[in-house]
Amino acid sequence: MGMVQKRKKMHYGDTHLQRRWRVRNRRRDLDQIDDDMRTRSAELINQNVDLEKPGFAQFYCVHCAKYFIDDTAMQAHFRTKVHKRRLKALETEPYTIEESERAAGRGSFVKAKKRTMETQPTKEEVIAGKRIKVEEIPSTVDADDKPSTSKAKRKREEKMET
Repeated sequence: MGMVQKRKKMHYGDTHLQRRWRVRNRRRDLDQIDDDMRTRSAELINQNVDLEKPGFAQFYCVHCAKYFIDDTAMQAHFRTKVHKRRLKALETEPYTIEESERAAGRGSFVKAKKRTMETQPTKEEVIAGKRIKVEEIPSTVDADDKPSTSKAKRKREEKMET
């Protein structure tokens, strides 16, 4: 007789990484979602009926890239922490190739722009013509204005001028 089947264990301290990167739980990345919001948000909200997807692909959250079974489930999702965190994460401009080159030393640093995010409109509002807004927040410090500096720097600048 053989031994009783034993459960295979994962390496110690590695389980959180394996759970995070499993393919079946993988969602779309922020830059892909940002591209969807800019180019085809109305198309994703008004999809054709697909019997393979939850809710026949009629209830889709563009920000989270997730399907829901009915409108009440989707409206409940809009009030959850998960959706609010995703909106907060989408407020900053996505990471680009140009930004990675600047980080590597090919160019000067440019701060990522902040944007305002709102929850997506309902199907009826989209049919009426409302779209998802992605607006940039104007920066508080203009190019003409100098940011506030410390007293020591101001004293050095005054000495240099005289």
